[in-house]
Amino acid sequence: MDAQAQYRSKLTTPEAAVGAIRSGANVAMAMAVAQPPALLTALAERVESGGLERLKLWYFHSMEHAARTILRYDLLDRVRPHCMFLTRIERGIIRRAAADGRPGIEFVPVAFSESSKLLSEDIAVDTFVTAVSPMDRHGWFTFGTGNDYASTVARSAGRLVVEVNPEMPRVFGDSLLHISEVDAIVEHEAPLAELAFPASTPEDEAIARTVAGLIEDQSCLQMGIGTLPNVVCAMLHDHKDLGIHTELLTPGLADLIRSGAVTNRCKTTYPGRSVFTFAMGDRGFYDFLDDNPAIHSAPVQVVNDPRHIAKNDHVVSVNATLQVDLGGACNSEHLLGRQYSGSGGQLDFVRGAAASRGGKSIIVCHSTAKDGTVSRIVPRLDGPVTVPRNDTQIVVTEYGMADLKGKSLAERGRALVGIAHPRFRAGLAEALERDALA
Repeated sequence: MDAQAQYRSKLTTPEAAVGAIRSGANVAMAMAVAQPPALLTALAERVESGGLERLKLWYFHSMEHAARTILRYDLLDRVRPHCMFLTRIERGIIRRAAADGRPGIEFVPVAFSESSKLLSEDIAVDTFVTAVSPMDRHGWFTFGTGNDYASTVARSAGRLVVEVNPEMPRVFGDSLLHISEVDAIVEHEAPLAELAFPASTPEDEAIARTVAGLIEDQSCLQMGIGTLPNVVCAMLHDHKDLGIHTELLTPGLADLIRSGAVTNRCKTTYPGRSVFTFAMGDRGFYDFLDDNPAIHSAPVQVVNDPRHIAKNDHVVSVNATLQVDLGGACNSEHLLGRQYSGSGGQLDFVRGAAASRGGKSIIVCHSTAKDGTVSRIVPRLDGPVTVPRNDTQIVVTEYGMADLKGKSLAERGRALVGIAHPRFRAGLAEALERDALA
C-alpha cells in the first residue's frame, strides 16, 4: 500500500481515535506546543460522558488547551495526571485540590534526559497522542516543535495517534515519523500555542550584562526559559561563530541565528546546525523553524545527555533558580512549601557544561523575591536540591557573579553573601559564622 493509501486508511475522527482507549490505561501526551487539541478535547469528552475512568495521564509541561480539556478540575476523579514538570496550570489545580481536601496532581520527579526511558521502558504506555506536521509525498511526518520524549514514546507505546496540523513546522534532524508507524490519524488545523515573555526589569538587564560578559566568541549555548535568557541573547548579536545545543529553542536564540552571530561552525557535534529537543515561541518563530535545514531536532536522551553535551567545547549553560544556599546548592523547583515546577534538564546541562573543555555553567536569579522582602540566597534551602553544591559553578544576581569552583565552603559563602541584596548580607554573614563555615 502506498503512503497516500495508508494515510486514507488510518484517517479517522478524534472521537473514533480515542475510542479504543480503555479505563485504567496509561495514556501519554506530547508536551508543550505539540499537545494535540482535537484529540485532548475528544478524550475529555469521553471521560465526561462516563466512557473512561481511572485514566493515568503522563506528560511534561502542559499548555492552555490541555487545561481546558483533559486537565479540567471536574474530571480529576476519573483522570490522574502524572506530571513531570509543573506549570501554573498544575499549580492552580494543586491549590484548589488542597483547599477541597482531595488529590490533585501526581508529581513524578525525573530528569528530562531520563523521561524517554521512563515512558518507554518503565511505564507501559498504552496510547500516545501528539501533534505532527503534515505528511510529505514519501509518507513522512515530523514531530515539529516536540521531539523530546515524543519520538521515542511514539514507537514504544501500544498505540500511536497523531493529529496532523498544517500550522506545525516541518523540521529537519531526527524528527521523521513514517506513516507505517502510525495507528490512527486525525486532521485538525489550529494556531500553535504561543509563548509570551514579560518585559525585562532593571535586575534582568544587570544580570544579563554580567552573563553576556562571560560568553566568548565560539561558545556553544544552552539557554533556559524566560525573559532573562532572551535578554542575554539580545546582548550577543555582535559575537562571532556561536553555536547552539539546547533543550529549548526560543525566539531569542532564533534571533541570534538570524543576526549571523550563530554559525555552529566550531561545534564538534552537528556542525553547522542548531540543535534542540523542543521549541516554544511565536508565529514568526514557528515560520523560522519550518523547512529550515540549519535547525536540527533530536530526542531528549541525546540532546540532554551530559556526555553528549560535553563533546562540544566552550559550552555555556544559562539557567534560572529559585534559591541558592551558602554552600552553592540550588533549589529550582520548590516554592512556599510546594512543588513549583520540576528539575527539567537543568542538572543535565550543568553537568554537560562542566565537562565541556572551557565550558561554563551559569545559574542566575534575582537577589530577592516577594517585592524584595525575601532573599533568594539563603543559609538553607527550603526545598529539594535541584543542583548539588558539588556541581554549581557560577552564580549571578544583579549584584554580580560568584564563581564557586575550587572554593571552600567558607569562601563560597562569602562570595555568595557578596552578591546577595545588601539588606540581607549581614544576616547571611551571621549565619555563616553561626554554622562555623566562615
